[in-house]
Amino acid sequence: MRTFLALLALAALASIPGCSRPQPAQERVEDLRVPTLPAPAADADKPADLPGLHNVVTYHDGLYSGSVPYGEEGFKSLAAMGVRTVISVDGAAPDVDAAEAHGLRYVHLPVTYSGFSPERELEIARAVRDLPGPVYVHCHHGKHRSAGATGAAAVALGYLTPEQAIARMKVSGTAPSYKGLYQCVSDAEVADKQHLDKASAEFPSVAKTSGLVESMVEIDEISENLKAVEKAAWMAPSDHPDLLPLAEAGRLENLLRNLKDDPDVKNKSAEFHEWLDQATKDAQALEDLLAKSPPAATELTAQFQVIAQGCKQCHVKYRD
Repeated sequence: MRTFLALLALAALASIPGCSRPQPAQERVEDLRVPTLPAPAADADKPADLPGLHNVVTYHDGLYSGSVPYGEEGFKSLAAMGVRTVISVDGAAPDVDAAEAHGLRYVHLPVTYSGFSPERELEIARAVRDLPGPVYVHCHHGKHRSAGATGAAAVALGYLTPEQAIARMKVSGTAPSYKGLYQCVSDAEVADKQHLDKASAEFPSVAKTSGLVESMVEIDEISENLKAVEKAAWMAPSDHPDLLPLAEAGRLENLLRNLKDDPDVKNKSAEFHEWLDQATKDAQALEDLLAKSPPAATELTAQFQVIAQGCKQCHVKYRD
């Protein structure tokens, strides 16, 4: 009888103008979901590796930094941690569909290895403040850009002091050579509500990136593929049989060669163009070696090391 009366009361309320109806059952369950995968402790002195996620570090309760989610497993782990919003500060376009399939919202706010503007810092901080949490911030490896962006946002929101945020960056593994990222966090200050409210609230799921950025993202991907090929004695890895060594080397040479015509590259220094020309030649040499039958593994490894060294040299000076 009580249940019947309660239902009548709810029906009456729903018919009165201005009275809101109860939340749908699906929303109530989502709001009350309990994390089933514990996040790393806020004072952990080492990053955690979770299924499909690497270098996960807690910067504040409900604010995490780490790697890009790797496949279905990574997004499952985020959902199991209770994460509701994922912020990518990487140049690559996020897998929005995979995130949405697990009830996650993606926001794409790329930053560079040399640092980021105060405006971008406030955009990230506002996203952390305004969007459903917990929030997971990632770059590719989860060591450098995501750590700097998360650290600066945590300072802007008053969660951490700059010194505390820098200490968390070191736990993430941010290399000392990325001085710009450390400087951004060192210079960060607590932002008042007025400044945060002025920051952009567009929160794009996929940001527009330049051709150079997109090319560099693809070059990084090819480099990872070639590392896997090298470990498999310069053959297609057993767990990735569609990864053809010669095709990957060809992709690399083609990308580097076409970069010369990219509008973002034309205004680079003469030294940059010289290094780009050499990198193209080195990639072509690797492709030529792979075209031999049979290819010599020792020669291939030596040539791949030449390419890696050239990339490292260029990144130290120009990676931005």
